[in-house]
Parts: sequence; structure tokens; C-alpha cells
Amino acid sequence: MVGGSTEDSGQVLLVGSSGGHLAQLLALEPWYRDRHRAWVTFDTPDARSLLDGEDVVWAYHPTTRNVRNLIRNAFLAFRVLRRRRVDAVVTTGAGVAVPFVVAARLRRVPTVYIEVYDRIDSATLTARLCRPFLSAMLVQWEEQRRMYPEATVVGNLL
Repeated sequence: MVGGSTEDSGQVLLVGSSGGHLAQLLALEPWYRDRHRAWVTFDTPDARSLLDGEDVVWAYHPTTRNVRNLIRNAFLAFRVLRRRRVDAVVTTGAGVAVPFVVAARLRRVPTVYIEVYDRIDSATLTARLCRPFLSAMLVQWEEQRRMYPEATVVGNLL
């Protein structure tokens, strides 16, 4: 079921920047297919096309070195988590993930971070910022466990 009522059942909130981060979340489709879900991403042509018919919350961008949009997304995160019954937040990053992970953790909502597949030798800034607030850290390569020894290897999403 797409989206679903916020009154009857909790949702999985899938949070990711548009582009590659969103593509990796979309690759989880067999897992989320039958779940109530909502998306948080940027309002870009590719995201609009890929998420047509889905329940989407458009976040503010750009997020890189943009304190104003970080603050706006923090308010958005708290508003979304207050108005919806969210059972878990799942994210691949990037900047939009930080306020949603922090807000979810403060509301005792489980948070899952999936490190992107193209960062094998160093941790992403977003993962480092989110890490203290995570319920689970997932990686796509065994080599990524050097940066995240507590992580579970799930294999490549793409």
C-alpha cells in the first residue's frame, strides 16, 4: 500500500537526497513494497518522476554548507515526525538525513543508516554526524566495516 493513513498504521520514512541516494533507497523496493511509507527528498525532476504516486515530503535544498536549509529541514523533520506515526526512519544520506535522524532519535523512533556504496575508503560526513543517533548502521561492502565495526553488511543495493 502506498503511503497509507497516518491514523491507522505507522509508516517507514525513507529519507535521502535526490540522485544516487534516492536510487539506493528505491533499490529497497522488495522490502518496502507492502509497507506504509513516505519519502523525504528534494523536489527535483528525477525525484518527481521516480516517486510519482508516492507520499512525498519535499525537503529544502541545497544542504551543503547551507545553514538556513539545515534549520528549515530540522523544523520540517520535527513537524513530519509530530504529525505522522513513523515506525522507523531509513536513510542513505546525505545532508537531509541529519535533521531527520536526530529528530527521530529524540522521539524514540528507530533510525537506520545505509552507507552509500561508493564510499569504501572513508566515512561520509553525514554518516559520521548521524552515527551517535542510529539504531542500526548498515554497509554495502565488507571493507566499509573498517570505518563502522558495529555495522551489518547487507551487500550492494545497486
